[in-house]
Amino acid sequence: MGFLIRVVVNAFAIWVVTLIPALQVFVIPFAPGETLQLILTLLIVAVIFALVNTIIGTVIKVLAFPLYILTLGLIGLLINAFLLWLTAWITSWWSWGLRVEEFWWGGILAAIIISLINWIFGIILRPRKKD
Repeated sequence: MGFLIRVVVNAFAIWVVTLIPALQVFVIPFAPGETLQLILTLLIVAVIFALVNTIIGTVIKVLAFPLYILTLGLIGLLINAFLLWLTAWITSWWSWGLRVEEFWWGGILAAIIISLINWIFGIILRPRKKD
């Protein structure tokens, strides 16, 4: 159940990022490109992003642990942008998916916004402890 919630929150966060044209992050939906196809594309991109984050992101974060200490965690922004770019690269094999036009401006700011949205929803959706 947690994975499905994470996918839906990621899909929402990616959709929010695509609403900011200055970031140059786009989602190209399945043909014919109606609302249902856009939602399905967002969900599939979110699944790919969650898998990339879980598998590759964990390995990179463990290997980059000394850099986290040296940069006081700021390297995490660059790693998250790289994982977002990697998701866009994976979906570029098809005619639909995520497109990140510029890594430094769009990728890093988009990764920051996605992280903030995930953090806010993580606080809201966190299970409450019963007294």
